[in-house]
Amino acid sequence: METKYLKINPEDNVAVAIVTLPAGERIIVDNQKIILNEEVPAGHKFALKDFAEGDQVIKYGYPIGHASHAQKQGDWMNENNIKTNLSGLLEYTYHPVDASLNIPYRGLTFKGYRRKNGDVGVRNEIWIIPTVGCVNGVVNQLAEALRQETGGKGVDAIMAYPHNYGCSQLGDDHENTKKILRDMVLHPNAGAVLVVGLGCENNQPDIFREFIGPYDNERVKFMVTQKVGDEFEEGMKLLRELYAKASQDVREDVPLSELRIGLKCGGSDGFSGITANPLLGMFSDFLVAQGGTSVLTEVPEMFGAETILMNRCRNKELFKQTVTLINDFKAYFLSHGEPVGENPSPGNKAGGISTLEDKALGCTQKCGKSYVEGVMAYGDRLQVKGLNLLSAPGNDLVAATALASCGCHMVLFTTGRGTPFGTYVPTMKISTNSTLAKNKPGWIDFNAGVIVENESMETTCERFIDYIIRVASGEFVNNEKKGYKEIAIFKTGVTL
Repeated sequence: METKYLKINPEDNVAVAIVTLPAGERIIVDNQKIILNEEVPAGHKFALKDFAEGDQVIKYGYPIGHASHAQKQGDWMNENNIKTNLSGLLEYTYHPVDASLNIPYRGLTFKGYRRKNGDVGVRNEIWIIPTVGCVNGVVNQLAEALRQETGGKGVDAIMAYPHNYGCSQLGDDHENTKKILRDMVLHPNAGAVLVVGLGCENNQPDIFREFIGPYDNERVKFMVTQKVGDEFEEGMKLLRELYAKASQDVREDVPLSELRIGLKCGGSDGFSGITANPLLGMFSDFLVAQGGTSVLTEVPEMFGAETILMNRCRNKELFKQTVTLINDFKAYFLSHGEPVGENPSPGNKAGGISTLEDKALGCTQKCGKSYVEGVMAYGDRLQVKGLNLLSAPGNDLVAATALASCGCHMVLFTTGRGTPFGTYVPTMKISTNSTLAKNKPGWIDFNAGVIVENESMETTCERFIDYIIRVASGEFVNNEKKGYKEIAIFKTGVTL
């Protein structure tokens, strides 16, 4: 029998249409007969009761906003009749909950690259990173030349990562750029890195070299184009040396406890909080129980669900850091005269997400139920294992880059609408519905839509674990196959 609707939590006063339901459809919810007053698209909500103006709308067991005007049982509940409850800064109280996991250790491994400093990568790539946007053309030319000369053999990819920054920036804005570029230079998915500078930029190459800290000088080389004769010839000479090193690297068995994954969603729909995001949550809990690491970001998409995360903090100090994480981002919005609830996107609304709380309660399911063990500022690198929270905006390109830069080996990216984007680590797309997976096989790597069709969450998660291990061991995802790899740096200040 086809599943037509889902009431997610017993406390909910709305249900979600699994398939498009026509006006006049008669369904039974909790032994109560409901007649739909209008067509309800798949992924969208319908009222299980009459709502007076101001009544709270409950989904996932939490308020996702309030009725902006009276609604009848059986009405389609969407952004036109639900209004957010979010406003400005809030004071929070720590109410810790037991977030212990009862998941057995399984001793799984993957095939990774053990680096000289003991860190592990899941890819062995050669990266060409500009200190400043002025040399973007140079790095692109060098990458293409090395690909043609070597055929790409012996390494997983040869990539240049152009960007617009590194000069005409001040203060924290400039520091953000330096941090992301440093994090890339030190990332273990790179077997070798050539850093290319201009010479007169704010991000001075010699100062940037010191900012990076300790690095393997056999695997990381610098070139300042204003200080060499022919920058192409000099760059190729350095790249040939780096290629000779990196192409000799081999994979070895590595415990799953070394794996670090970023949790991301984009182009979400009404199924995100039912299929793909809970799947990531189950996987995150599994990985943490194996001693591994997961990272949740997109701070504005925590608004409305932040207390769930706060109360799962391992201690009060982490709780305080999470409060700062949330309120600092709210203050950032307010300082620009923008409301904190200015979300979701048009695509989200079309997919069935009505308010930011609706989005947040689905979004935060990606991190499962484990303790929060660490809280990081934008550009920080991971220091502790387990679930971490990272400060970054919800923008797909910026957030995915931030996840890679904190040290994640790959980004797990759930989507109900679809996107081809990939950042500089494997960016695995998990569809929330089977229609998207069928229509965009060149974008979608794993289909979680089967969870509302014919497969249990547990069975799907076992397949997902196997797939992630294969990807960590070298199997390419779609963004890698197509060469869709780029970076985006958070711009927060003036441009000179």
